[in-house]
Amino acid sequence: MVKQSKRMKALREQATGKALPLAEAVNLLKQFGNTKFDQSVEIAMRLGIDPKQADQIVRGSIVLPHGIGKTLRVIVFAKGDKIDEAKAAGADEVGGPELAEKIKQGWLDFDVCIAAPDMMGIVGPLGRTLGPRGLMPSPRSGTVTPDVGKVVKEYKAGKVEFRNDAGGIVHAVVGKLSFDETRLAENVREFISLVSGMKPAAVKGQYVKGIALSATMSPGVRVLAP
Repeated sequence: MVKQSKRMKALREQATGKALPLAEAVNLLKQFGNTKFDQSVEIAMRLGIDPKQADQIVRGSIVLPHGIGKTLRVIVFAKGDKIDEAKAAGADEVGGPELAEKIKQGWLDFDVCIAAPDMMGIVGPLGRTLGPRGLMPSPRSGTVTPDVGKVVKEYKAGKVEFRNDAGGIVHAVVGKLSFDETRLAENVREFISLVSGMKPAAVKGQYVKGIALSATMSPGVRVLAP
């Protein structure tokens, strides 16, 4: 049995356990910010889907109104004019075969990998390295695109990708505990609104079954579903 710290035990006693309106949930969560670092805030939405069915997968991305409080490191596979386009948009590194070789040698110091469509012949062989880490560019996620500059800007602004896990739960970072209550609530509300509107046609009955917010070192706070 894992022994709880005195701090975590005290915080769990503060958490009521009942679902709260969003503003109240954010207010309570911010009271848990008594650590020496700025904790990330994560949302978890439990959905009434069957994750084993391909037509019930919930996945997508969103640029939150106030970002996530972290600057992502973005690399781009491009050539020609797209190199300058990516650099102008703020890409941390842009390249082709030499960048692929660097990754093959073990370099993975980035958060997002974007590729122009004509670079997939070079990027494709990296699937075994990038895939398990969730870094492989794909058309479905929007990271294989001719508009490399636009997508780089989105990720630099705090674009968040999400996909339900094997338990039918969608997780995503929605900000930092240092955000004021209004900004944090607006980010959370935008995320809930997007996912709530993505109900697969094959899903019958209740779709959003539960919502919770938590910080890196805090217990979860339940939020009333809209």
